[in-house]
Amino acid sequence: MRSLGISSNGYGMFTENSNELTNDYLDTLLDMSVEWKPNGTGNSYEAFTRTSGDKVRSASRADLVFGSNSQLRALVEVYAESDSKEKFINDFILAWNKVMNADRFDID
Repeated sequence: MRSLGISSNGYGMFTENSNELTNDYLDTLLDMSVEWKPNGTGNSYEAFTRTSGDKVRSASRADLVFGSNSQLRALVEVYAESDSKEKFINDFILAWNKVMNADRFDID
């Protein structure tokens, strides 16, 4: 949902255009040119560029788990590739439909 610009506190907003479903969030999440540091307010972190030390983005612990957990990171790496944009969108649509129709007993 972060790819669509959904965040209650502004954390994890890594996409340029929140009106379009893209894999920008996942691509930015794996960016190794930044260093994540806790910002001292609970489960939130800030990213600083390794070269200049400038703060460039912020994220929650829930965002960063996709880069630190080996199984989740493997999935993120597949969807973050530049040639996986269509795959990401198609798989997102399939998963969304599955979740939204999971408790509907009026359809087959």
